Order: sequence, then C-alpha cells, then structure tokens
Amino acid sequence: MPSPQMLLFYPYGAVRCQVFSKIVFTAKAFYLSMLQAYYQKHIVEAGIDEAGRGCLAGPVFAAAVILPAHFANPQLNDSKKLSAAQRYALRSIIETEAIAFQVAQIDQTEIDRINILQATYKAMHAAVQALSPQPAYLLIDGNRFKPYAGIPHQCFVKGDGRFASIAAASILAKTYRDDYMQQLHEAYPQYDWQHNKGYGTAKHIAAIHLHGYCVHHRKSFKLNVQGKLF
Repeated sequence: MPSPQMLLFYPYGAVRCQVFSKIVFTAKAFYLSMLQAYYQKHIVEAGIDEAGRGCLAGPVFAAAVILPAHFANPQLNDSKKLSAAQRYALRSIIETEAIAFQVAQIDQTEIDRINILQATYKAMHAAVQALSPQPAYLLIDGNRFKPYAGIPHQCFVKGDGRFASIAAASILAKTYRDDYMQQLHEAYPQYDWQHNKGYGTAKHIAAIHLHGYCVHHRKSFKLNVQGKLF
C-alpha cells in the first residue's frame, strides 16, 4: 500500500491532483473576474456612467444604478468590452436585481447650447435626481464630475472595469442609447446609425459630406475637409 506522500505519483492520485488544481484555478479565476461590489460597504452607493459623449449625432445618455451589496455576476464588465448580446442579457439582470436605476438623456440641441461636457454632467445629475431611494455616495466613471448638491462623490478612471455599479450604469446607458439611435436610423438610414450609433466612422462622415447635417447632428461638433473633428 503506498504511503499518502506517494499517492500523487500514482495515476489515480495524479488525476485527483489535477482535478483539485483545476477546481482551485477555476474558483480563483471566478473571484478575480468579479468587479468590486462597493467602495464603502455600509452606505448606499450609486454608480454613474455615460454613453455617446463623443458622437457626432444624437443625445448623450447617462445612467445611475444602485445595486444590492451582495450583487455579483462574473459577466458584468465595462460595456465596451462586451458584445451587444451580452450587454442586453446583463441589462435584463441589472433591471431586475437593482435596488434602483434611472437613465437620462440630453439632446443635441442642448449639447450645442451648453457644450458636451456640461450636457454630460446634466444627464448624470438628472439620472441621480430620479433615483429612489437617493444614494449617499456617487461613484463616477472618469476623472471629473460636477458635484451633485448634497451627495459626495468619487471619480474613478476606468471605473466601469472596477466597480459593479458603474459597469451596470455603463451597460444601461449604452443599450438605451443604442435603442434610441436604432429608432433614428429608421428615419435617416443614409447615416448608417444602425451600425455606428452616431460615432464618426468613415461611412458616417462620408454621408455627412454627401447629404449634409440633419436635425439630429451636433452642429457644434465641426468637421474639417478631411472629416476630422476640430
């Protein structure tokens, strides 16, 4: 009878060792794939993110999401790192399990009037204002934010790849805006918004040169003759 120390050198023991190692590795990978559930555990936090800030057309959207402290989903991540199918599947989960969520938009006319940065802040504030319950702290994706009266905040560069609530907000903002641009595409198919969602792709810029701007374009986002923003 082999000693316990020798067991791993026998075929059966080797298999057991490999299986155990695989379980440990899988569990570790699962843990590492999870975003942080909160920044401060014992207060109600809302994650905030935007979508469409750099587009040539359409509104800027912002979402605010309060998740339960126990919320966990290994698929949850920055919306830009997910496929459309993954984003919409997660949107359903987020909307079902969130304590509260809100999505707000500021249209292209207001963007042109106050500039895109201020419009982004305005959309974020509108989403926060509509939350019930109100959060005690805001987690903002990015490096700057216009303070919201009465609620402290912290900015996190690439926060949508770090905190679950910000990632959830990024998914809601992105999918709601995509839905909106899909609707606009039906009326303005020449700009290919079904695919580019208003971003300055070569096809979109070529369509602007051919057809000109429409009512949904941001007139303050000027193009030079090469089609680049300036």
